[in-house]
Amino acid sequence: MKKIIVETSARHVHVTEDDLKILLGEGKELTVRNMLSQPGQFASFERVNLVGPKSSINNVLILGPTRKRTQVEISLTDARKLGVNALIRESGDLDGTCGIKIVGPAGEIDITEGVIAAKRHLHLDCKTAEEMGLKDKDIVSVKLEGERGLTFDEVVVRVSDKFAPAVHLDTDEANAAALSGEVYGEIIKHS
Repeated sequence: MKKIIVETSARHVHVTEDDLKILLGEGKELTVRNMLSQPGQFASFERVNLVGPKSSINNVLILGPTRKRTQVEISLTDARKLGVNALIRESGDLDGTCGIKIVGPAGEIDITEGVIAAKRHLHLDCKTAEEMGLKDKDIVSVKLEGERGLTFDEVVVRVSDKFAPAVHLDTDEANAAALSGEVYGEIIKHS
């Protein structure tokens, strides 16, 4: 099978336009720090603090552009530190998830749901997915070589022409495999 770049998706927040105004202030916009591997997605210079029942995590990156729902993506280690029960979910699958307080430089919001530990996933454009014999929502494994090489199972395939090929793991998963630098994983298709 084809090898695909494997990226670490560190904790971050996606916000709605309305929540952005509260957090940053009226008339403020996200400013691009750097573009991400997924077309049109970027890391901004703007940061917020997450406040859970147990503790806080400061200087959490906001990714842009804005979205239809505010979403917080953290690792399970982060969830334990904050004292929240982050469910493992695909991005956007937020119903029934826990909430959290998000504090920005101009204001704060309390979301009632939207905190997740992102399910490990493989982004593919339609052409690459077809070449690999994969379709949206397929489940594959990703084999990583190295000193702490391992195979991640239960990797959900997400297919869209808006995507570029990349596997996304959270920081706990990346640390378990001692990932650093540019890393490629072998995609193992299940029959």
